[in-house]
Amino acid sequence: MLSLLRRWNTLRNQVLFVFLFVMVIVLCIVSVMTFRPISSMLQDHTEHQIQQVAVEANGRFESLYEQINMVSKLVTTNQNVQNVLLRNYYNKPVSFNERQELKGIVNTIQANSDGISSFELYTTELERVLPLDDASLSGRLNKEWIAKADEARGRLVWIGNDPTDRNYFLAIRRVNLMDHHYSTGGYVLVSMYRYYFQFANPQPAQETDQYSILLGQKMEMISSNYNGPLANIIHHPQQMPIVNLGDQQYIMARQHSSVTNWTVLILTPVSALYKSIDVLRTGILYAGIIGIIIFFICSYLLSTIITKPILRLTRTMQQAIEGPLTVNPEIHAVNEINELNSTYNQLVKETNHLIQMVYEKEITRSRSELKALQAQINPHFLFNALDALRWSLEDRNQEELAEHVIAMSNLFRYTISRQDKDEWVILQQEIRHIHNYMEIMQMRFGERLHYRIDMPDEVSWVRIPRLLIQPLVENAILHGAGNKKGDCTVSIRVYPDSYNTLLYIVVQDDGPGMDTKTLEHIQQAMRSGGIVHSADADEGEGSGIALSNVYQRLRLYFPDQTDPLRIESRLYEGTCISFAIPIENGD
Repeated sequence: MLSLLRRWNTLRNQVLFVFLFVMVIVLCIVSVMTFRPISSMLQDHTEHQIQQVAVEANGRFESLYEQINMVSKLVTTNQNVQNVLLRNYYNKPVSFNERQELKGIVNTIQANSDGISSFELYTTELERVLPLDDASLSGRLNKEWIAKADEARGRLVWIGNDPTDRNYFLAIRRVNLMDHHYSTGGYVLVSMYRYYFQFANPQPAQETDQYSILLGQKMEMISSNYNGPLANIIHHPQQMPIVNLGDQQYIMARQHSSVTNWTVLILTPVSALYKSIDVLRTGILYAGIIGIIIFFICSYLLSTIITKPILRLTRTMQQAIEGPLTVNPEIHAVNEINELNSTYNQLVKETNHLIQMVYEKEITRSRSELKALQAQINPHFLFNALDALRWSLEDRNQEELAEHVIAMSNLFRYTISRQDKDEWVILQQEIRHIHNYMEIMQMRFGERLHYRIDMPDEVSWVRIPRLLIQPLVENAILHGAGNKKGDCTVSIRVYPDSYNTLLYIVVQDDGPGMDTKTLEHIQQAMRSGGIVHSADADEGEGSGIALSNVYQRLRLYFPDQTDPLRIESRLYEGTCISFAIPIENGD
């Protein structure tokens, strides 16, 4: 027994058992606690629905009534109607053609209105203007309705059934003469189709099991699918009463309209409520059974999906104990398990990579040391060769050429030595490098190249990025002396500001200079990080990146400066390039 329990004590069985146990408990609680609350809820919901049906039906009748009211108001306020009745008010004759034209206007309004059978227009003496006959309003209605129309002062008065035809309803409103202080000008009698005021679903009660009744202002029936007596229904005191009609009980919803003064009654059988509850009880029972079956299948599949990749990963890890680390195949499961499998695979890859790195470590180290040794030998070989050339030239009394070799040796030594250890140098070393560079350039340009360096001794200790000035001097020589016939002078000035916080460095030449268009092109290319090409530079003179390189390095070292490198030039007057660095940076 104990061994059987241990065999079944797996993660999948535990998940399956817990899910099913929770599902059964939930279904039992729902079955016990559902009937009475849902019964009450269904009853409230049914009553609300019945009341909502009454509200919607009442709203529909109000909308129909307002349409009749609006269309009849269009007739009473029509200018032709007003003119004809005003002429009659002043006892002026109205021609037949005018009445014929008025008939066309009223017929147009009637044609664009639903539910209206006809409009009848009468004068204050109750004589008919439309239709074109000699009938009288007193012959159509009792005088009490005419008096009510006068009391309504132009509002629509509902009359009800047409005495001459039960298929129509009548309504009347007084016409007020707008051009004569709203005096009584006549009356408009509106005839409406009875079917226009039927309910939206006028089916017999045997098909719908529901009665719909519309009562007028005097509780007279306007529309209904109930043919029995209404006395015990109309005068029931409760809002949502239970009414006995024959051997069946009905829930009655009542809705009164303040617009029309009509009352809508909706009667629904009480048996429909309990029928819904029986259907609900049966539905809950079948849903519970089906739910347990579906939940069992889903729980079994879910527990298998969760545990299967974990078991596969466990077997892979057990194999790693006995042999080399292997990657577990890619699995498709929930995110957490996918992440676990991915993390294990990443760990295996990194571990194998570390093993491979340790295995090749000595070989890699030996190759690195050999490359480093070769990198050190090459500059030393260059310096030794230049020193040997210098001594050889001095032995042959070529002292001037020997000095140039010394300058070249110092130039190379400054350029390629210790850059990886210290990017910053003091200003004195940078200026000494400029001296060496100028001596070499004088070998090329001869006596027509002159230079001046002006630097106070008190700023010689300021630290500056290596090779920051030399590219500017090189640019001044190539585009100054290189593009000018005759002598050319390059001057380097270094001076602090009046507050001794900034150090200004200015490189100036008296070469051919540049026009405004070329200067703007160079400045734009320099700021965008592109290669700066001079319009007057020959092909092969410089790489075209000196100014851009210095500009980008200044922005890197001194990010607070918005425009670190300034260029000023005029055509045939030379070029001046300057920048400033903080003095405290030397600390």
